Amino acid sequence: MGELTSLTLKAALDGLKAKTFSSVEITQAHVDAVAKSKALNAYILETPERALQMAAAADARIARGEAGLLEGAPLGIKDLFCTESFRTTAASKILGDFKPTYESTVTANLWRDGAVMLGKLNLDEFAMGSANETSAFGPVTNPWRAAGSNQSLTPGGSSGGSAAAVAADLCLGATATDTGGSIRQPAAFTGTVGIKPTYGRCSRWGIVAFASSLDQAGPIAKTVEDAAILLRSMSGHDVKDSTSLPVDVPDFASFVGKSVKGLRIGVPKEYRVDGMPAEIEALWAQGIAWLKEAGCEIVDVSLPHTKYALPTYYIVAPAEASSNLARYDGMRYGLRAEGKTLADVYQNTRGAGFGDEVKRRILIGAYVLSAGYYDAYYLKAQKVRRRIADDFKAAFEKCDALLTPATPSAAFPIGQKDVDPVTMYLNDVFTVTANLAGVPAMSIPAGLDKDGLPLGLQLIGRTLDEGTLFSLGGALEKAADFRAKPKAWWAS
Repeated sequence: MGELTSLTLKAALDGLKAKTFSSVEITQAHVDAVAKSKALNAYILETPERALQMAAAADARIARGEAGLLEGAPLGIKDLFCTESFRTTAASKILGDFKPTYESTVTANLWRDGAVMLGKLNLDEFAMGSANETSAFGPVTNPWRAAGSNQSLTPGGSSGGSAAAVAADLCLGATATDTGGSIRQPAAFTGTVGIKPTYGRCSRWGIVAFASSLDQAGPIAKTVEDAAILLRSMSGHDVKDSTSLPVDVPDFASFVGKSVKGLRIGVPKEYRVDGMPAEIEALWAQGIAWLKEAGCEIVDVSLPHTKYALPTYYIVAPAEASSNLARYDGMRYGLRAEGKTLADVYQNTRGAGFGDEVKRRILIGAYVLSAGYYDAYYLKAQKVRRRIADDFKAAFEKCDALLTPATPSAAFPIGQKDVDPVTMYLNDVFTVTANLAGVPAMSIPAGLDKDGLPLGLQLIGRTLDEGTLFSLGGALEKAADFRAKPKAWWAS
């Protein structure tokens, strides 16, 4: 059944609709593939029995002519999304064996449309990381390897499990979240497509919070069209999320394949950073050439406050994280470490339950919110964030979308950058601006580096204009004709 796991989501849905194969068959093929792929550590909870139950129910609906938009399609779920009765950990010890009594809105939307859950995917602890190395369940390994090397590479973070699972054909698509690049960077590192939609497009209800004003759910998929299909089901207004936007959900897939002739594409000069590899620069130039050939007009634009984006992000995000993670105290659910006093219980629980990176960000956040520093750091960062958003607003008066690199490098070896957190934070240099401004952004695989590893291009669009990104993403995908796949070294 290996050929079933290699299908795109669109091809699988077409096959299911035509009854070429059943949901039980394609789900079993994926269950078997997951079971043989322990070396990747992409899944931290496998749910084969639940998957086959959902698949059988999907087959029954297909037989009755009641198929939903994702009927029978086996997907992976990032373990940041609460799944009713199934363990949700955020890849942290502190949540222990927590089994929610409710379903996140995004996953509920997927089940409403007939999707099947294969299991929960690994991630950086509380989504804090750029290499999927901070998980309490161990790092995820990228399915890709450099030519002539057996060295384990990072799949990126925080949605490393989602990206690795999609790249290795361990699901037809996966949910992910993006706070500072956690969908787009892993997608670029694994040769997959990832889109962070407009802030508020997908409900945050039932997603374990990292930084509430930045977090946004989105899909990682094999193709631009697959990402569009998934985003349609994931999106929608939700009264349980006060930041959810009360807007209609377009048929995003209908934008894929549309002509992009006449669209103006902005190239921000500030994204040419010191020390950027020549391969990234060359890929960016190639992307510009491809869009020119497709009939787009290229315009130079400026985002002058880009240089302040990383420090702004690493003030705002930890500040919100320190506030959100205050609820994990050993009192109501998850890990509880004993102590002689209430203060001891709090201290021991949080000391044992949180990993080093999470502790680091809580401490930074508590510091910038503390008396005497709030105005100097947090308030100033919020003012700069407004300037960054204004930069995008001004740029979009001159163009319809922006084209930039997705990452400053290809995937790097596991453990290479974990000694220096600041070096790791620099991986987010091309992605954090879109989160700070709340605008949609997508990563598309566009080529291979000298070692045969994937590189991605990033498209950034206007608020709620994901449709244009899907049209442009489709054009880039067609021009790049990226068909490379990692060799299945991990299959046991």
